[in-house]
Amino acid sequence: MPSAKIYYDSDADLSLLNGKQIVFLGFGNQGAAQAQNLRDTGIPNEKILIANRMDAYAEDAISKGFIVEHDFAKAAVVADVLFLLIPDQVQPGVFNEQFAPNLKADATIVIASGYNVFFKLLTFKAEQDVVMVAPRMIGSSVRSLYQKGKGFPCFVSVEQDGSKSGLPIALALSRAIGATKAGAIASSAREETAMDLLAEQALWPNIIMLFREAFSVLKEAGCSDEALCYEMWMSKEPAEIFERAAEEGFITQLKHHSTVSQYGQLSGALALDGVAARAHFNDILHNQVLNGKFCREFSKLEEDLEKEGLANPLNELYRRVGETELAQAEQRVRHRLADLL
Repeated sequence: MPSAKIYYDSDADLSLLNGKQIVFLGFGNQGAAQAQNLRDTGIPNEKILIANRMDAYAEDAISKGFIVEHDFAKAAVVADVLFLLIPDQVQPGVFNEQFAPNLKADATIVIASGYNVFFKLLTFKAEQDVVMVAPRMIGSSVRSLYQKGKGFPCFVSVEQDGSKSGLPIALALSRAIGATKAGAIASSAREETAMDLLAEQALWPNIIMLFREAFSVLKEAGCSDEALCYEMWMSKEPAEIFERAAEEGFITQLKHHSTVSQYGQLSGALALDGVAARAHFNDILHNQVLNGKFCREFSKLEEDLEKEGLANPLNELYRRVGETELAQAEQRVRHRLADLL
């Protein structure tokens, strides 16, 4: 595989955004951060419009000096650029019904997640540009790093090049939110979706399972709830390990551990052949993610995910996980040590 192309400030022309009306659909974690970064880069405040229903997010946008439009059809009509920053599961309904029919034929649609584009759940006109500008950090970090004069990791791609100028616009927008300072990595909706969903449906579930089973084995061996919770995660040691991994290297960070720890982790990892795990990951990737099976099943849950109580399938999953030995033990520990946490 060739190395991915990385784009920097020098590759992006901010003048391409001159005079364009930029609309943000959603002012949540990413919307708030990216809109503020865009304004601080020099896009006039009157050229930034927040499309958001009347709620706390809209109030936050108003408090930060932005113009807010609650009528999505009116926001769509004026948009030269539309940042689509509402949750994946509600995007198709809102975009296809209220934005798509009213958008300009030559509008640029900006996605921050490849999900709905890869699975073809959004409707675009052939002349429109569809680009991905996808920061790989939560919104608060996108904002704080920008304010510090630093960049942040970001994926960029052109998914539909109606104008034949999609990439320059995508790079200009990436620079405007601060992404090209550290380097925006050429990617695609397929790549972003595959990595995101495999992590969510295979990698992290396995990590949760390993913590759960290790907890139970150690408890059976006589370890206390308090000791286990702090040893395994409440001390924040895992967070520190991942932070070191990001800064120094996934394996290199081990050198900060004791010699006993280094030897145990490296020899133990090499002793595991990973064949079963690889087969499991391949099965999830090809037979659940890329073939659209998960997307089709998840789409059926959209209405239920808005329900209250256990009628909401996500709440039911939390209930079931909450009954595990690990979750019950943590609840007891947090209650007992509430004054210390």
